[in-house]
Amino acid sequence: MHRRRRTALLLSAAIAAAAPLLTACGNDAHPGAAAVVGGQRITVAQLQSRVDEVRRAQRAAVPDATQYEHAVAGTGTLTRETLHGMILDRVVRRAAEDAGITVTPREVQQMRAGLERQAGGSKGLKATWLQQYNIPPERLDANLRLQIEAQKLAAGLNTQPGSPVFWQALSKASRELDVDLNPRYGGWDVQKSVDARTPWLRDVSATGTQQTT
Repeated sequence: MHRRRRTALLLSAAIAAAAPLLTACGNDAHPGAAAVVGGQRITVAQLQSRVDEVRRAQRAAVPDATQYEHAVAGTGTLTRETLHGMILDRVVRRAAEDAGITVTPREVQQMRAGLERQAGGSKGLKATWLQQYNIPPERLDANLRLQIEAQKLAAGLNTQPGSPVFWQALSKASRELDVDLNPRYGGWDVQKSVDARTPWLRDVSATGTQQTT
C-alpha cells in the first residue's frame, strides 16, 4: 500500500512524558466478562467472536494451510490485542463525544475511497488492513470511523495522535469509563496497551479525511 501522506506517528515515537494512566484492578466481580467498560460488559464470548472474525478472514485470504499456520503464528497474541483494541475503541469514542466530535458516513466513505485508490482497489485495502492491523473486512468502516474521530480529536486539541496532550484526553475518557479488565488478559493502560500498528496513529490519507460542506 502506497502511503503518500503517511506520517511518523507510531506509538514508539510518542513522547514518554504522558502521565501513567488507569490500570485495571481485576474482574472478579464480573464472571464471564473479559472486561467492563463504562458499566457495559465485553463478554468472553464476544471477544472470541471478534477473534474468530480475524481468523476466518486470514483463512480466506491465505488458502494454503502452511501459509495460514504462519499467519496464525505471527498473531499469537491476537486475543489480548483484540480485547485491548475493543476497549480502546470505546475510550476514543468517549473522548470524541466529550469533545463534541461527530463523524458522518460520507466522511468514512471519503476516507475509504482515498485509501482504496492508494491500495489499488477495495480488495487491496481489505488485504492491507487485515495483514497490517488485524482488521477483518466487516470491521473496516467502523475502524475508519474511529480513525477519523481520533484525528479530529487531535486537531481540536491542536496536536497530533500520540502526543502527550492527546494521551491526556484519552486518559480522562478511560477514567470516566472505569475500565475493569480481567487479569487473564493483562493490565490496562490506555497508552501502553495501544499496538504500535494502530492505524489511527497515522495520517494515512489527507484526501480521505477531508470534510464536505
